[in-house]
Amino acid sequence: MIESRYLKDNIENIQKLMQIPALRHFEVRSLSRLLRLSKIREYEDGEFIIKDGDQDSWLYFLLAGSVRIQKDGHEISRIHTMGEIFGEMRLIDKRARSADVIAMGPAVCLAVDTSADNRMAGEEGSDAQMDFLLLLYKIFAEYLSARLRLANEELVSAKKESESLKKSLDKKK
Repeated sequence: MIESRYLKDNIENIQKLMQIPALRHFEVRSLSRLLRLSKIREYEDGEFIIKDGDQDSWLYFLLAGSVRIQKDGHEISRIHTMGEIFGEMRLIDKRARSADVIAMGPAVCLAVDTSADNRMAGEEGSDAQMDFLLLLYKIFAEYLSARLRLANEELVSAKKESESLKKSLDKKK
């Protein structure tokens, strides 16, 4: 992994963040705060970004490339759209990472250090900090909702396939 220093909150970096669909609703001061908590991380093909069981506090926005999410060697999902979030579940429930995330080819991510509360504290007061956190959790909720809907569709499809296979086996008996 190649990792930058924490990013600076200059106008060029803020404009780049505004290109990420999930961050378009952020105000400039919130993007500025996000930048001060963020690093750019570049990964090679097959490199682990997140390991199942880890306790780290990083949240990721995919900037380029693709990643595979897997549990016990079974692929759960692939992420390949710029701006998609991963690593958010650990931030919500404070439990260990629940899956591996592996780069599929070169991948570039915006990594946000959510443990860096001290880098946010004291800046513009607690109301601004609360607004920032609420917006971040709104983004999490939108992504989790989309993923839950997809998981529901996949579950129904798997159940239909299972029922069809069971009927096929019953006919052969």
